[in-house]
Amino acid sequence: MTSTTRAIQLGRKERPKRGSLLLLVPGIASVVLLGILPLFIVARNSFAVADNYGGITDGLTFDNYAKLLDPVYSKTLFYSLGLGVLNTVVCLVVGYITSYYIVSRPPNRQGFLLLLVIIPFWTDFLVRTFAWITILGSGGPIAGVLGIFGVAGFSLIPSNVAVVLGLLYSFLPTAIFPIYASMRSIDPSLKEAATDLGCGWWGVHRRVILPLTGPGILGAALLTFIPTMGVFVIPVLLGGGKDPLVGNLIVTLYTEFRNQPMGAAASMVLLLLMLISMVLVGLGLKRSSAKKGA
Repeated sequence: MTSTTRAIQLGRKERPKRGSLLLLVPGIASVVLLGILPLFIVARNSFAVADNYGGITDGLTFDNYAKLLDPVYSKTLFYSLGLGVLNTVVCLVVGYITSYYIVSRPPNRQGFLLLLVIIPFWTDFLVRTFAWITILGSGGPIAGVLGIFGVAGFSLIPSNVAVVLGLLYSFLPTAIFPIYASMRSIDPSLKEAATDLGCGWWGVHRRVILPLTGPGILGAALLTFIPTMGVFVIPVLLGGGKDPLVGNLIVTLYTEFRNQPMGAAASMVLLLLMLISMVLVGLGLKRSSAKKGA
């Protein structure tokens, strides 16, 4: 083969590579401009010194993070973690039961049941939240039914119970679909074999369904916990803003206090918590796959 032929073949191989790289340019530019660059700016602002009006000035300090250790802010942080864990656990339990019910139905009905789960979320988020205010308020259907039995003036607005119900309603579909996808891939003969070997209802779930649904449960936990930490509308509308989450704290620092460095520091703490949860889920998935391989 002559050197000219080799050069032509190498040129033909390089053209597709250059073309594929050019196709990646818009995506890479979007990620850099809309994701990495704003994140870098927020990270830099979290170490900045605030001026008299809460703006960004030159300088580098860790005081913004140190101030977050104040009981006023740390209380919000721990409350957000506790509520995020509570909402995640409730969504996983309800999502597991719902997914198992859907999977146990005939295949031609499963699509319709999944559609029923999605339909309420075709409406606006604020509209659905205000609907919960009507349902749980003093003039809602629950108060009307309790009024028949002599319970007057019943209202769950504002309360932490209303916040938990609103969070459950908002994030339940994100828990159902990953669990349903994992459950649907389980061979029905495994459950039949476990039953034949003497496992009862709980034994089948504990020894067969739960381990095989592990990746879906971990994914559902991740998709539920991370957004819960950043929610700020539900605690305000359903909880009256008495117990704010980290998302409410960030909005307050940016808008009401006009302290951009403190708001950026709170945003980075929230991002760190999300990254830690993602790492934990990743380790859980890796451990689950290792067990399957063994």
